[in-house]
Amino acid sequence: MAATAGAIDCDIHPSVPGIEALLPHMEPHWRDAVVQRGVHELETIAYPARAPLTARPDWRPDHGRPAADIDTIRAQALDPFGTSIAICNCLYGVQLLMSEDLAAAFATAVNRWVATELLDRDPRLRAAIVIPTQSPDLAVREIERWADDDRFVSVLMLVMDEMPLGRRFYWPIYAAAVGAGLALCIHAGSTYKHPVTSVGWPSYLAEDYTAQAAGFHAVVTSLISEGVFAKFPDLVCVLAESGVTWLPAHLWRLTKFWRGLRAEVPWVVHTPAEIGRQHLRLTLQPFDAPTAPGLFERVMEHFGSDEMLLFSTDYPHWQFDGTAVLPDGIPAELARKIMVDNPRKAYPRLSKGGQA
Repeated sequence: MAATAGAIDCDIHPSVPGIEALLPHMEPHWRDAVVQRGVHELETIAYPARAPLTARPDWRPDHGRPAADIDTIRAQALDPFGTSIAICNCLYGVQLLMSEDLAAAFATAVNRWVATELLDRDPRLRAAIVIPTQSPDLAVREIERWADDDRFVSVLMLVMDEMPLGRRFYWPIYAAAVGAGLALCIHAGSTYKHPVTSVGWPSYLAEDYTAQAAGFHAVVTSLISEGVFAKFPDLVCVLAESGVTWLPAHLWRLTKFWRGLRAEVPWVVHTPAEIGRQHLRLTLQPFDAPTAPGLFERVMEHFGSDEMLLFSTDYPHWQFDGTAVLPDGIPAELARKIMVDNPRKAYPRLSKGGQA
């Protein structure tokens, strides 16, 4: 039996096989528009097809995209790990479009594809609602479309959007998520409407991928400083594929400067470190620390909480080999919390799970 048997995997990435797979799930007007305009595939450029990081060698198919059908997902992402539940975060690049209406049409199609091709075919699967963040009104409409289906457990956003995610522009999305009992999942990725670094566009994928860390630094600072968690005290924010070890140091630094600048943000009445422990959760993979003995315990001491880490494989991205998803040195009791208890607290809908 796998060491992870019974775990709740909070981050797997099914691939839409191609734009043709979405056409049956679009309204006739948008289906015709996509065909007539020759709209290209919207797979995010953050995971180039041939990049080693995009998919582990043993998870790559001979033809087509990895993780593109239910049988493959069962055989590679569910059965080997003994997963009890897996949350599908489908990164299809909907947020990259400039047209709000077309983005909304694609978001609906992706969610319908996920529901019919994945959720309907395996009771272990759940999903995040893909939304057109270009328009909060249309995003809220998409959340409401799926709010009665308890298999959708979160709302998916990218860490680098058109503006910092704490801005009030996005608050209707958070209100809709909280109202429906959904977690907010902020995943690594960009709309690529601004450079991914603060000094301009990089040249290489290694730079882009590394820059995601700075994006998460910025989004945590924005959410706390703009007062998102003061306005929405029940909001749980899952930082997916962000890495792990950076957060305690960042919250410490933010708390240090908040003490001298708090008059500017009077709604931040608790320290950023306290706010982070209450509202922020991180997926386990990629785990960005050496495997030295005792190091994991030191990382957890810096967090000051054993409730902030959530089990994930990041399937099919290449973060580890075989089933070695758990870092060395995790005590059995803590492993249980990370694999089961913490995900259930972060995603309240997991206690429901049936189709409405």
